[in-house]
Amino acid sequence: MLTAILAVAGYVAGSMPWGLWLVRMFRGEDIRTKGSGNIGATNVWRVYGPKLGVPAVLLDTAKGFVPALVATQLVGHGAGVLAGAAAMLGHWRPLFLGFRRGGKMVATAGGAFLGVAPLVGLTGAGLWLLVFAVTRYASVASMTAASSLALWAWLLGYPWPVIAFAGFAAAGVLLLHRPNIARLRRGEESRFELRRKRRPTVSASP
Repeated sequence: MLTAILAVAGYVAGSMPWGLWLVRMFRGEDIRTKGSGNIGATNVWRVYGPKLGVPAVLLDTAKGFVPALVATQLVGHGAGVLAGAAAMLGHWRPLFLGFRRGGKMVATAGGAFLGVAPLVGLTGAGLWLLVFAVTRYASVASMTAASSLALWAWLLGYPWPVIAFAGFAAAGVLLLHRPNIARLRRGEESRFELRRKRRPTVSASP
């Protein structure tokens, strides 16, 4: 019973569309009409820069981390996996958006692994940063890091629920990045800029 409650709580936490809410609160705009139209932290950062991008990353990560950590501490790895997976599902199909399309689960998945298997989460985050630094493609970094999670879980000796969860997370991230894969193949994927480019100022005519 407790595991079911924790999973439901994970889904509700994951359903909180922080990217959408932050942009509404501080800019009065709808992130779904900007950039890629995604509510996730990457699109928020790409459109509005780090002032909104950093909080979006932290909050999207926290909504996976907290449920997974609490469930793991209270019950065990199996419950932590279920709560983390539920948070990812909530981020993808948020309750608060009427189950319409949400984000691509990357930050929430990272947070879930930091909660249920910290060494796996930290290793995946390190690989993400490395690939991103080399390529400047957030999508490539996300897919590479997600695809490595099961390997790290196995090498680090985590139990089978964590390894299975890693495979599930990788499959979900890859599935939701299909448009990015298509753009990469066509050479149309945009490299990520950590700072927004300032719009050129137009001087008034004399």
